[in-house]
Formats: sequence, C-alpha cells, structure tokens
Amino acid sequence: MKIIILSDTHRYNYIFDKLKNIIKDADVLIHLGDNVQDVEELTMGFEGKVFNVRGNCDYNTRIPSEELIELEGQAIFITHGHYYGVKHSLLNLKTKAAEIGANIVLYGHTHISEIVFEEGVWIVNPGSPSLARDGFNSYAIITIENGRICPSIKSL
Repeated sequence: MKIIILSDTHRYNYIFDKLKNIIKDADVLIHLGDNVQDVEELTMGFEGKVFNVRGNCDYNTRIPSEELIELEGQAIFITHGHYYGVKHSLLNLKTKAAEIGANIVLYGHTHISEIVFEEGVWIVNPGSPSLARDGFNSYAIITIENGRICPSIKSL
C-alpha cells in the first residue's frame, strides 16, 4: 500500500498540478490540515481513500482535529499537531500514541519534515509542499508491505 501524506498546503494552488501527479498513483491520501479545502481540488479524479484533519488555519469545518485510522493492520494517528505542542517537543504525541495504541503518528504544523522511530512508533511530519521552513518543499510517502512500514520524505 502506498500512502501519500501532505500538510500545510495553504491554498498555494501553483503546486496542485505537481501534487495531483504525485497523488494519482497512491492508494491513500492523508492531508494533515492547513488548508483542508485544498483536498477537494487535489483529489479530483483520485480513486483512492482520502483522510484529512483540520489544522489551526482551518475554520468553519466539521472535519475532526484528529483521528485514529487503520490501514493494512497498522494503527495510524493523524493530527495537525498544534494541540500537542509539536513546535517544542514530540513528547505529547508519543504519550498519545501510547494511550491509543498507535504505531504510526502523522502530524504537520511545523512546516519542517521529520521522521522519528522510537519505542516501536513511527512519527512522521511531511513538512510543507508550499511554505517549507527547513529549506525544501516536501511531502511524505509511507509504503506498507507485509507489515513492513517504510516512511520517506520527498522533495517537491
């Protein structure tokens, strides 16, 4: 299974054609907020599953701020991250993962890509494809094959 993870697209539609081309071959798209209205345009013609949560810049939406999903037998916690203090530490996310039994945590908000593996939990931030704060616009891919989880960060 191929999962594309996006966060913090922020209505920068000049990147949408590139992102649509990346998304088209995925089985799943996960958008971690800011701005969730981008998901509708990005997924036109996309036939895979779509999950999204709202971020701190998403107003007037009924989309949840976090969700626990299951894909290929993996418990995946998705959140924008702003309620967990992710700009300062991942401790609150790690605690939440332990509480709910998630073995993959996906978050955004910082615009800085990151992959961490600690205590059997993958923690992945795809960065931002439009407003990166770490020098390169990015997204993440996670492949899951026969229970093996393989996350990576890709430059846009």
